[in-house]
Amino acid sequence: MYIQKCGITYHDRDKSTQGLTLYARNAGKQVWLINMEGDVVHEWQTTGGTTNFNYLRENGNLFICEKVDEGPGVVSGKSGRMREYDWDGNVLWEHLDDHQHHDARRLENGNAVYIAWKELTPAQSKKVKGGIPDSELNGKIYCDVIREVDQKGNIIWEFSNDYNEFFDKYYINPLAPREEYGHANTIFPMADGNYLISYRVFDLLVIVDRKTGKLIWEYQNHGLGGQHDCQELENGNILVFANGHNTPANSNPGPNFSQVWEIDPKTDEIVWKYFSKRNPLNFWSPHISGCQRLKSGNTLICEGGKGRIFEVTPSGEIVWEYINPFFGPHPAYNDSEINWVFRAKRYSSDSPQIQNRV
Repeated sequence: MYIQKCGITYHDRDKSTQGLTLYARNAGKQVWLINMEGDVVHEWQTTGGTTNFNYLRENGNLFICEKVDEGPGVVSGKSGRMREYDWDGNVLWEHLDDHQHHDARRLENGNAVYIAWKELTPAQSKKVKGGIPDSELNGKIYCDVIREVDQKGNIIWEFSNDYNEFFDKYYINPLAPREEYGHANTIFPMADGNYLISYRVFDLLVIVDRKTGKLIWEYQNHGLGGQHDCQELENGNILVFANGHNTPANSNPGPNFSQVWEIDPKTDEIVWKYFSKRNPLNFWSPHISGCQRLKSGNTLICEGGKGRIFEVTPSGEIVWEYINPFFGPHPAYNDSEINWVFRAKRYSSDSPQIQNRV
């Protein structure tokens, strides 16, 4: 019999950053807000499909991506419905796009930006390099389009990676299927209005100028290994979860393992990183996962494939650890019982998102 200890496994009250942590189980229909002791203090029940990415807006509303049945047959990260729920679970806003996947954000002006699949033409598909031969989806390849819509759902801005310069420069990881040219999994609105994007199968982070639609920063490092959850920090650096999956030997010697990197985009230098020093294999999630720099300087890490959420100090000391105790079937994996977590976010009790709601 396999026994996994769940819930809170460690808590250093003096060194951890107090607050409430939001997360959901992949392919579930609940979103939980837990305290530092692992107790559920609030719960949302979704009504539009199983959960994917979610976070709290400053008004305390829950923004979430939910899965719909319609759309392309690509399985990984599929959503299709974006919704905003109030604290009591009432739907206040939604936008449907059955090609939407992985990530989406509601902007301060009420617009929303999200990632969607876009089918390449046969001529474009011939330009796609790399990937596992003959692994297209029914002969089709989908690229990614970043789409911004207004409050009524009208498309007001788009960026897609289906142009010759991109085809010439970036190829699919040789061990990844050819159904997706990009597999974008993060769209992060930056302080200056530009967009930071993560392309998993290229091991690539880019910044797109919102005004010109041009790439103004490109960072490819195969040590990222299919990264997730890139974000801009207050100091202008980029924090990212480096999954370390299918990394070449010259990028990450030995077995695959995960890390969290802080990158200075001015120099492309990795100025901080976390990995398990005792045994690198203790920290590894080949997919999903995320990270968050807390106000204390500590970092919250979501090791998604294990349902593990933990907090580390700048020196790498673990000061809080929680393992998702809620298991459930995942239809894409023969209904295997999983406790995977796509991402997790922590909010202080006095933050605008929480205030006196709990």
